Amino acid sequence: MARRSYLLPTIILLCITYALFSSLPPGAEPHYHHHFRNPYDPPPHKEGRIRWRKHAEQYPISDYIPLPSTEPSTIPRIQHKFPRESWFARWGRVKRQRAVKKAFQHAWKGYRNNAWLEDELSPISGGHRETFAGWAATLVDSLDTLVIMGLTEEFEEAVKALEYIDFTTTSAIQINVFETNIRYLGGLLGAYDLTQGKYPILLKKAVEIADMIYGSFDTRNRMPQSRWEWTRSADGLSIEPGRNTILAELGSLNLEFTRLSQLTKDPKYFDAIQRIADFLEDTQETTDVPGMWPMMVNAKDLEFADPRFTIGGMADSTYEYLPKEHMLLGGQTNQYRRMYNSFMKAMKSRLLFRPMTEDGRDILFAGNLRVTGSSTRSNLEPQWEHLKCYLGGTVGIGSKVFDRPEDLAVARKLVDGCIWAYDIMPTGIMPEILHLTVCKDDENCQLPQSSHPTSTSKDGKKLPPGVVDIPDPKYLLRPEAIESVFIMYRITGDRSLQDAAWRMFQNIDKMTRTSFGHAAISDVRDPESPQMDYMESFWLAETLKYFYLIFSEPDLVNLDEYVLNTEAHPFKRPTASST
Repeated sequence: MARRSYLLPTIILLCITYALFSSLPPGAEPHYHHHFRNPYDPPPHKEGRIRWRKHAEQYPISDYIPLPSTEPSTIPRIQHKFPRESWFARWGRVKRQRAVKKAFQHAWKGYRNNAWLEDELSPISGGHRETFAGWAATLVDSLDTLVIMGLTEEFEEAVKALEYIDFTTTSAIQINVFETNIRYLGGLLGAYDLTQGKYPILLKKAVEIADMIYGSFDTRNRMPQSRWEWTRSADGLSIEPGRNTILAELGSLNLEFTRLSQLTKDPKYFDAIQRIADFLEDTQETTDVPGMWPMMVNAKDLEFADPRFTIGGMADSTYEYLPKEHMLLGGQTNQYRRMYNSFMKAMKSRLLFRPMTEDGRDILFAGNLRVTGSSTRSNLEPQWEHLKCYLGGTVGIGSKVFDRPEDLAVARKLVDGCIWAYDIMPTGIMPEILHLTVCKDDENCQLPQSSHPTSTSKDGKKLPPGVVDIPDPKYLLRPEAIESVFIMYRITGDRSLQDAAWRMFQNIDKMTRTSFGHAAISDVRDPESPQMDYMESFWLAETLKYFYLIFSEPDLVNLDEYVLNTEAHPFKRPTASST
């Protein structure tokens, strides 16, 4: 009888529990993993937010600058004429390519299962972060990588999910126009071009996001407010460009806006960026380092007061886009040729340097300048950063499309410098920032033997020979080094570059892999470096894409058919090279 006394209450409790959980609204059921989100479920509805709507411009354009209308000119060929591949070489290449693809699939699975429709996966905790307005940055940024790797099912699932991304609202107070442009607009356009326009939603969403950020150009002088106070514009209030605008955020909008005008035949996007290009060209020879622009621009008053000049962070993609915009325009104007030639003259004479190394290796880096009084080369800061590794690829492309054959050797030495910076680290991975020893005599750049074992950084850690300091030892999953190694491989066909890429990939994968994806690491000097709960969308959009492409057949994303934006999104060129 004592046992039976518990039976009725137990049955009642089970019935109540069942009733409670069976009546939960869809999506509220408990999951086995608290981070998991069904990829087929739309995100929660976001009520009460202000929304972007088109309205009459405060400073309208009466006459748009049109796209160049002449026939595209012949641009010299970029890619090496690769010979037929042997069976053995193909076997080794494909084996490496498959390893890269598996790494991508691992990280994509982590994002899909734990951070779907969020900006970024937190690869250690399995959580997520909102970093770029909450519009599913990793999903959009990865679309064309899915196409390139032949992951059709995953791509079509991601395309379907685009319907749930609302580019007319965000919880962000400011919108970073540059990042939105290169990741979202670039990602949509790249996928649209790679799939030959078979998915109209890609162009539809590209227009949606472009029309929104186009509002940042509604200023008195038509320079964009780069950190856009979008709610002011949505409320019909005026905005103005900043007096401290990062150069790269002003000068790196042209590829995406140009391609959108080419596809839609709407000149307003090209008009917006052409006004910036004209301003930059008009002022290029008037700065403290003629041929270059300082890191910060007074976009409101169209002035330059910043004494700092670099090709690295805060400036980089402005210079990267000079040859690339020339290519995307089909060589129909010489504006970007003129700007590039002027830049190269300044960069080569003022910023390039050869370092002292253990073996006297013939490699090159580009430092920074801070101009005070009479500007001389003596104020060169021999700083190198991972972000600067794009330069070798840019100079390589420029040497081809602008017929500057003497620059190809410079490009190769820049690429070899980044490979060296990877190889000398205990982890085989280059840090964010390092300072080097300048070689003052190009005939003798080998370090004295006695100086090798004693160098230490400011925090007491041993430094590789030739490295003076490593102020930032992190690796943030950046793509710039493999980007230039890939481009140089496509230009030269040199297989040793594939071997260098394989070393880089293996070391990065080993140090960064987590249960859910890949994580940045805090110290490349430490083979046991702690990981950081951080995986930016460019890991899937750029880094793994470039690793995959260097082990692909050379016709996949042929550089004579496509131009890649600074986020590695391929845009179809008006015509392929024919010489």
